This record gives sequence, C-alpha cells and structure tokens, in this order.
Amino acid sequence: MPKTKISITINEKTLQDIDSIIDNIYVRNRSQAIEYLAKNALGGNKTAVILLGGDEGHLSISKGEYRPTARIRNSSVIELALKKLRENNFKTIFIVARHNLLTRLFEMLKDGTGYGVKVNYIEEKSSKGSADSLRLLKGRINTNFLVVYGDIIFNKINIEQLWNDHIKQNAVATIMLTTSSKPSEKGTVRVEGNKVLNFTQKPKKSDIYLVFSPIFVAEPQIFEYSGASLESDIFPQLAEKGLLNGHLSSEKEVHIHSKKDLEKL
Repeated sequence: MPKTKISITINEKTLQDIDSIIDNIYVRNRSQAIEYLAKNALGGNKTAVILLGGDEGHLSISKGEYRPTARIRNSSVIELALKKLRENNFKTIFIVARHNLLTRLFEMLKDGTGYGVKVNYIEEKSSKGSADSLRLLKGRINTNFLVVYGDIIFNKINIEQLWNDHIKQNAVATIMLTTSSKPSEKGTVRVEGNKVLNFTQKPKKSDIYLVFSPIFVAEPQIFEYSGASLESDIFPQLAEKGLLNGHLSSEKEVHIHSKKDLEKL
C-alpha cells in the first residue's frame, strides 16, 4: 500500500512511549511504531470476510441444509462465527456465497444487528476457486482484513494474536498454521521463523506436517495477484516473493463436512 509522508507535533512523553515499542525485529523505526499503534487504535471496527463461494451442492449436508446453517445445540455454524468475530471487534462482515445459500443466510442473520455487526452480502455468480470468490471484494475493502472460511468452527482460535502478528510484520498475508497427521489433504508450508518459504496445496507426498488452517489476515494488495485459487495460486506466489507470513496456533479449527462432524461436537 502506498505510503504518505506527514509532519506531526507530539509531546515528548508520548514520543518516548511510541519509541518504547520499537524492538528492531517487527517494529524497526518510529514511523512503523506510529503506524502500528494507529492501526490498533482504529481496530475497534475491523473488517472480516466469510468465504462460502463455490458450488452450493458441495456445501450442502442435507436437503435445504448447508454447512454454515447447520445447528449445533442452540446455535448454528455461521452464528458461532459472527459471535466470535464480534468478540474480537470485527463489526463489518462480508459474506460471499451463491444465491440460494446467500438467501438462506439472510433469512437467518438479516443485517446482522442482532449479533452486533453489520453483515454485507456479496452474491457470487461463478468462480473457479477461492481467490475468485475473494476478489469480489476488490474496491469494497481498503484496509487490512480477516478472512475465515464459512464451514469451520473456530471458537478456540486466538484470532487477535493472528491479527496483531500481521500488523507488526511486512506481509501481504499472514496465514494461520496448525499441524496435521494428513498433510496431503491440506496446504503444507515450509517456514523459517514467521516467514513462509513455500506453500504447496495438497502434495501427493509430504514429510511436512505444518499446514494452512483456513483463516488469514490480508492487505488489499492481495486482490492484485492473479489466479483462481488462494491455495494453489496466490499463496505460492506470495511465498515465493517473501510476502507470506505464518502464525502457528496451538488450537485447531473444526471442519463441518457432514452431519457426522456435528455429532462429534
């Protein structure tokens, strides 16, 4: 994102407080410190995207029931997501889905007021992958934002730490990472520190057990990268350019693929 040079007047004590967060690792100078503090201060109304694009049949678990609308005791998958996001000050929510699912979600959530958020519905006509779905937000989001896939439960995930890690570092995207005993079913990564060196989607064989959990924070620049899929196209590009970071989570999300997954909860 382009930078603008400004001149400000500030008292000495405040300046000392600003300088105190410079660690020469993530925050290297006074300008980065001020930007970091400003982003956090403005984080009272953060933006999140819930991705539910692609074939609606793939997201169906029974007649008239979809993964995000599935009930878990007194709530649903999508309602649990909104509650978690609101608790972390994400009050502007975009949901990307196709017509029938989007209609069903609107019937449940309305404009989001009942959940303390503002829900914006983005209808997808067609797409070849997750990046195509996300790109529908181009021009609608002009600051850093969170993305979560809409068929997961992520109540135990510390998304505030993920968010703060992204703000501190110079990356186009910071992806949540967890471990998996079946890396060939997910996007695997090689990392050094927080930097993702390589991202491979569903490798046929892998001795790497660190994988992408479908939650990440991104800058608007991500919309400029070409490719239909985040996992197969965009993330590998960013990793190659040194613009993809990772945040390791000790907790894991729960994927909802069928009614059997609901019975386990």
